[in-house]
Amino acid sequence: MTDILQQDIMYLPGVGPNRKKMLSKELGIETYGDLLEYYPYKYVDRSKVYTIHELSGDMPFVQVVGRILSFETFEMGPRKERVVAHFTDGTGICDLTWFHGGKYAKQTYKIGVEYLVFGKPTVFNNRINFTHPDIDEASKLDLSAMGLQPYYNTTEKMKKAGLSSRSVERLTKTLISRLPPLPETLPASIIAMRHLMGRDEAFRTVHYPQNAKDLERARVRLKFEELFYVQLNILRYASDQRRKYRGYVFAQVGQTFNTFYHNNLPFPLTEAQKRVIREIRKDMGSGRQMNRLLQGDVGSGKTLVALMSMLIAIDNGFQACIMAPTEILAEQHLQTIMDFLEGMSLRVALLTGIVKGKRREEVLEGLLDGTIHILVGTHAVIEDWVQFQRLGFVVIDEQHRFGVAQRAKLWSKSANPPHVLVMTATPIPRTLAMTLYGDLDVSVIDELPPGRKPVRTTHVFDTRMTSLYDGIRQQILQGRQVYIVFPLIEESEKSDLKNLEDGFEVLRQAFPEFHLSKVHGRMKPKDKEEEMQHFVSGETQILVATTVIEVGVNVPNASVMVILDAQRFGLSQLHQLRGRVGRGADQSFCILVTPFKLSEETRKRIDIMCETNDGFRIAEADLKLRGPGDLEGTQQSGMAFDLKIADIARDGQLVQMARETAQPIIEEDPECKSEKYAILWQRLRELRKTNINWAAIS
Repeated sequence: MTDILQQDIMYLPGVGPNRKKMLSKELGIETYGDLLEYYPYKYVDRSKVYTIHELSGDMPFVQVVGRILSFETFEMGPRKERVVAHFTDGTGICDLTWFHGGKYAKQTYKIGVEYLVFGKPTVFNNRINFTHPDIDEASKLDLSAMGLQPYYNTTEKMKKAGLSSRSVERLTKTLISRLPPLPETLPASIIAMRHLMGRDEAFRTVHYPQNAKDLERARVRLKFEELFYVQLNILRYASDQRRKYRGYVFAQVGQTFNTFYHNNLPFPLTEAQKRVIREIRKDMGSGRQMNRLLQGDVGSGKTLVALMSMLIAIDNGFQACIMAPTEILAEQHLQTIMDFLEGMSLRVALLTGIVKGKRREEVLEGLLDGTIHILVGTHAVIEDWVQFQRLGFVVIDEQHRFGVAQRAKLWSKSANPPHVLVMTATPIPRTLAMTLYGDLDVSVIDELPPGRKPVRTTHVFDTRMTSLYDGIRQQILQGRQVYIVFPLIEESEKSDLKNLEDGFEVLRQAFPEFHLSKVHGRMKPKDKEEEMQHFVSGETQILVATTVIEVGVNVPNASVMVILDAQRFGLSQLHQLRGRVGRGADQSFCILVTPFKLSEETRKRIDIMCETNDGFRIAEADLKLRGPGDLEGTQQSGMAFDLKIADIARDGQLVQMARETAQPIIEEDPECKSEKYAILWQRLRELRKTNINWAAIS
């Protein structure tokens, strides 16, 4: 029965080859099923009929019933005319106006026949006027069954070719009238448990709802089904992985961990850190390979949690490694870990592109003979020539900088795949994390260590640069350092690079008494590292940079972050940049500089940044403002949300419900063979044949 939905759209009455070409090119509609899943973007209530006497020019779309009294034609230049029909319902008179198609209107609509007129009322020459209204013969309509009228998005090309929203609506009406009852794609048990409308009814209702309540029920059913199959597939994939790959069992928490905990822990763990360590310990002792995503704002203590987890691996006779996206970040991790482990007899080594010759040979030997306990490195770690004696635990920092294939290469360095902890300081809303990293369990550190002062964020217009410079000068004179960031969004944007170069000169003239460094993505890595080091060591007071500093650099003495043209950054990016300051004990500041003229959405973004330092609130807002595809990191990971009606940003509760419904099914039938769920596995096979990139989703 599903076959009818695969039928070529060309054979639907009213389509034909030309319209098929247009629908395919403009909207991707090739089959009956595609048209059925081309949902209306809004609805207008057609259940109420107004009198002309009740109408005013500020009302939305309305409908009136009456008769045409007469037609009038007004010349509007060469071969142009305006046609006006005077229309009455007995309570008053209004005008129906056509600027084109007037000739057709005069031939089609008859004086004295009762018509239903639908359109947007405006006032012209002190009279209510409808321009290019929809007109139907009243005797052919059942006014009591009008319900809500659907509106479909169309393109300019379609409109020029006569394919308006109304045309799409007529095609949809034809399709629905020809469809036999559609088969169900969810088991009766799920429909009953979640109080869902049937599939056939939902499709018919979503296009032609009688009222808002029916429409909502139809939309919930169709959204739930979409999200349910995404979650079912992700959980099936994760379950396969777990059954395929056994994990090393780390049964004991031994001397190394306890020595560190009692002698080296620099400050008491927060409750959130303790909770996450318990979650990791449970995974590592379960006998299945851990794949866990650790989310936490900048400064929440993720590195300490990662280190304590690595110590458990060492206590069980394994090596651990931490992978960072840049050399400078790898070096900072090395320094942090060595400071934490001071006085303990553990060997920690660095492996990046700059570790060469004899030093590199020593590291490779130490990994092979097991004398190196923890390796800190960049992409160099995954090269084939890097071999471990017994790698059991891997930490990947800022996961979105590494591709799936690169992570998989780490697995081949061990007999069993090592336990994997993925860390990110880009908070991802839970609903998105469940879909984006569906095969990873999620842990969250949602509190900062005591004593850290929140960064104070303010918004400044670019007309007040002089007073901003004075404030920067005051901070530097107090011994602080400052970041000034330019929006080099695309490395290829020559104008942006020029802005940075020109801006650097302007700043040098504004601060002749201070040392400035400059960093951008087009510099050679060696030069970039050198300039960064000048800032880290305190030789330069101001670092002028692009977003290359977004991830990494830890300079506790830097207390001011100035972001120029802040309107050109996304919320997640602004939040990441702000995370570069506020790492020491002093009050830190983030200043967002923009022109005075801003769009409504940009103003919202800037306001959110000034209101809160909570990365999760910011990520939720970013998701709502920009949608899932734009969030930092989601594009690199090959996301393919091919969702027709559901919206990850706005349907969070349904994502949660879909996952909670899918989870027990996978637990009960992990091999997807049970007759009880045959309808699900059949549907999943059908969906996997479509253009949805299921592998990328998980």
